[in-house]
Amino acid sequence: MRRSLTVMVLASLMVASASPMASGQIGQPDIIQEHWYHSYATLTLDVNAWADDYPEIVNLSVVGQTEMGRNLWMLQISDWSGGACTLVPQPVSRGALFEDGCEHYKWSGERKEVVYIDGGHHGNEHLGTELAFLVAEHYIEGWANEDQEVLEVLANTELHILIMLNADGNDLDTRWNINQVDLNRNYKHYWNTCDSTQPGSAAFSESETLANSIYMNEVVPHADLYITMHTGVWIMLYPWGKWPEQPSDWEMFHFIRDDVHANISDIPIQNANQGLYPNCGTSRDYGYGVMGYPTFTFETDDEQFLLGTVEALSDRLGEELDVMRYLIQNVWYWRARLVVDSLVVEDGKANLGVSNLGHASTSNATLTYFVDKGDFVEIWFPGSDGPTELAWDAEMRDWQQLVDSDFNFSAPGYGFAVNASNSTFTTLDFGNAPVSSGDGVWALYYQKRVVDSSMWVFGSVNQSVVESNEGVLQGLLPAPSILLVFVAFALAAINGRNSRFE
Repeated sequence: MRRSLTVMVLASLMVASASPMASGQIGQPDIIQEHWYHSYATLTLDVNAWADDYPEIVNLSVVGQTEMGRNLWMLQISDWSGGACTLVPQPVSRGALFEDGCEHYKWSGERKEVVYIDGGHHGNEHLGTELAFLVAEHYIEGWANEDQEVLEVLANTELHILIMLNADGNDLDTRWNINQVDLNRNYKHYWNTCDSTQPGSAAFSESETLANSIYMNEVVPHADLYITMHTGVWIMLYPWGKWPEQPSDWEMFHFIRDDVHANISDIPIQNANQGLYPNCGTSRDYGYGVMGYPTFTFETDDEQFLLGTVEALSDRLGEELDVMRYLIQNVWYWRARLVVDSLVVEDGKANLGVSNLGHASTSNATLTYFVDKGDFVEIWFPGSDGPTELAWDAEMRDWQQLVDSDFNFSAPGYGFAVNASNSTFTTLDFGNAPVSSGDGVWALYYQKRVVDSSMWVFGSVNQSVVESNEGVLQGLLPAPSILLVFVAFALAAINGRNSRFE
């Protein structure tokens, strides 16, 4: 009965409208927009219409092609006004702090959080593709309607959304790409080490997955959340697919699960191996295990038929969209966020109190001390015999040396761990470093998450919490120092250059 009703509705849609293959859904009657799944042609028209109508928040680009030559459309959605540039003090140049563009920074001067979403790995999983589309639509239309929640999100967050990865399979209504490869088994994370269907001849053998991995590595390697959209069983899956054991960042995943269940939805949220079945070479596990993202596979259920749905898509996927809004609105918390509560210096030792405001743990955190020596900067680490010296110039081009150094941050006595939403106290011995002189500033260096592939980040220490039991007030310099500017902005800029330790 349901199938017959669906056929009747879809037939009426075809009679009532021009072919959706030839005209975009933007501006079409709601009955078309809400009930007809996207083809590659209609998606192309829709995303280009968004880019034309909303250039203030939508950047549209082609990040590759399918095996049959269809474009892979990438939507970048954010407030691109670049207001943070107005906060840059002299003598530091705009280009030095924001070399990849002011638009990637908040008004506070911090780098925006980054959310990466893709849909349509499997061409016949149309509802997953439509969920990715609805997320983009929600934030674009919300901005146009001056929705305050949306305005705040886009002022502080970048959304990167690839709605349809497998456009060839989508139009053929098949799981595979044109080479009969399952694209979600084609990633370079334990590729072809599970019982898999059609993983391809090698990891990233397919142009679609190769393009997706290049974008991850070159454009969003620092992403704070990655969601890949699928259809099949109503569930959200986190790593791992290969193993039943919980991932390193289980605290974060369990917090999200419990919070979603308490406030939004009872959708099951589980380890992928246990919640679905063993699977390897997936984009989810690649995103977490290789890139260090917090990742979910969002599976909508498979109550769909042919090229459309009887129930309106906004109703059909409304609960899933609410979960996505939650994940995006709270993305700031999906990593460790260390804040120094107290720092008391005495006899060359730093007595440090640190709180983690994020919902992910961190390990190997350490404290560093920077002293401006004019044409170079001394960097002191706890337990070291002497400083690391790096050349200094107004453009700050040489600070990448710190990130690329061979210093062992996990050596005994150097580092400490802070659990999610917790605090810790530790004492670090800086030996003969001039930490009581008041000439330098402090910064924390730590991993965003526990997983080995997670990015290392810097965080400046608020100088107002620094005290000395030796009669010298720390961090109050006689005149504005370029080093203070460095701590406030340049450390974030180093992170923004997309380098990671693994």
